[in-house]
Amino acid sequence: MIRLGTLGGYAFSGPRLLGGWSPPARPGVYAILYRPDPEAQRYAVAFVGYADDLSAEGFPFRHRRAACWTARAGSKWKVHVAYLEVPGGTRGHRAAIAAELVSQYHPSCNEEQFGTAWRDEWIGAYSDAPTTAPLPDP
Repeated sequence: MIRLGTLGGYAFSGPRLLGGWSPPARPGVYAILYRPDPEAQRYAVAFVGYADDLSAEGFPFRHRRAACWTARAGSKWKVHVAYLEVPGGTRGHRAAIAAELVSQYHPSCNEEQFGTAWRDEWIGAYSDAPTTAPLPDP
């Protein structure tokens, strides 16, 4: 298990070597990972996606972005995958989780990137929101 997301909020299964993975025929969110330093147990996120059926995504290496993953990792045998099932979740839930992860990790193989910017004209100043005030002393 590997935890991804803000405050490690999502418990993904894996990481597993992508070349030996058989994806389940279920919906989910997936992260393609590699180790920038092969000696360390730390992973970097190269791509985040979601699917209605993970087994139809073209894994391991027929996915449209597989060449980018392999180039990033240095070899197809250094590419790993982790996935998250969202019980009861809809396509919109999976898309929102994937967008959150892309905005946090900025994976280089994702064509679309999302920022975490806040603009006052959207819904007001962040610091003016009642939920952003400091907690009162007990």
